[in-house]
Amino acid sequence: MNRYHSAKLYAAGSVLLPAAAAAAWPSWLWTQLLFLLWTAAAAAVWIRLERKQHRLQLQKSLAAVQQASIQTLGHHRHDWMNDLQVLYGYIRMNKPDRALATVERIREQMLRESKISKLGCPALTAYLQSFRTLSQSIVLEVDIEDNLSLEELSEGCDGAGEAIIEVINAYRFSIKPGGGDPARLQLRLSRGSGELLVELEFAGELMDDAELVEKLEQRLRGTPLQADSLKQHRHVLLKAPLCA
Repeated sequence: MNRYHSAKLYAAGSVLLPAAAAAAWPSWLWTQLLFLLWTAAAAAVWIRLERKQHRLQLQKSLAAVQQASIQTLGHHRHDWMNDLQVLYGYIRMNKPDRALATVERIREQMLRESKISKLGCPALTAYLQSFRTLSQSIVLEVDIEDNLSLEELSEGCDGAGEAIIEVINAYRFSIKPGGGDPARLQLRLSRGSGELLVELEFAGELMDDAELVEKLEQRLRGTPLQADSLKQHRHVLLKAPLCA
């Protein structure tokens, strides 16, 4: 990226030479023509470099998304294999009660993943589904009301979805490092009386409680999600109006 940025600056700066010549000899036609042609060439080079830089940025973004998807699928595949091995073990040991409990746990997990995929906000869905690949210091537990979609929000889903991601990240980056067990964050999404309710409960050690409150205030400022108070930052309730 720095290479393209430097090349664009060189292209723009090179115009100074013919500009100086045109200013020094304004009556000479060739200096004016040189200035116009040089400026056009520099502009063409700038546009070409800008397009190359943009294309490279898109390629890097796509590669990052693909890598995150691969890691997420890898984690899911690992979980499925573990569940199948446990289920197979209970069946072989003739323990139907435990086998049924394992099947029920798998069913609940699949139902939870289905609810996440139907949130109507691709960015939030991708974030929640890939969260395990992002951090090992915090466990995120998600509970979503049946048939809930952020598309029901009166101000649209993008702002609220981005705010939820930023709030989770605020907790994630405020965890005190070097602790024993990982911290836990419970996220509950439900409907209230004409409102979306976003409830967060945190359990774990923080580096600085006051700093977390400040981060939460910053992340929520100007978003559809608002809190009555953030002083009880270990248990936060956010609200956003739903469509009438």
